[in-house]
Amino acid sequence: MSINWKPFVETVSKNQSFLLTSHMRPDCDALGSELGMAHALRSLGKKVQIVNGDEVPPHITFIDPEQEIQVFRDQPLGDIDVLMVLDTSAWSQLGPMADVVREFTGTKVIVDHHKSSDDLGAVEFKNTAAESTGRLVLEAAEALGVTVTSAMAAALFAAIATDTGWFRFSSVSDETFAATARLLAAGAKPPDTFAALYEQ
Repeated sequence: MSINWKPFVETVSKNQSFLLTSHMRPDCDALGSELGMAHALRSLGKKVQIVNGDEVPPHITFIDPEQEIQVFRDQPLGDIDVLMVLDTSAWSQLGPMADVVREFTGTKVIVDHHKSSDDLGAVEFKNTAAESTGRLVLEAAEALGVTVTSAMAAALFAAIATDTGWFRFSSVSDETFAATARLLAAGAKPPDTFAALYEQ
């Protein structure tokens, strides 16, 4: 079940300012996907904010070394062209960001791999056969012609590795390992990710 990324590329090319958000109690797939997408968009000169309903959990703060992921506290978010929801398409999982999504009148995009889905009034880029949203963000970045940096690779590797139970789950496929190989070639370091998660 491959995604046609052409409409996504067209949306990115036509817009300048992006707000990224994800589900409450965010995990590494949610956060890594947001950070990976933010790196990709910024490399194209886009303005990007990441705002979630919950803080980054203390045990995975390593994934956001620049502390760029914000928590929504009714603060003004400025002018936004595109609101992008990653790793969920369910109203109940958005927490306080649900009202932001409802009230937003611009272009809304979903990038997700979960089967459950509500009508968020967004264009969906979804592959429910994918093991993680992180892999879909890698595909999106490659469709945009973006060079995957080591920081992007680290975030997306953490997304894929954790959402597959370190490649133990039945969702793992040859595409999982092909994507992981590309991330390692771009600078992801599995021992560092494992140590940050499990050896602190």
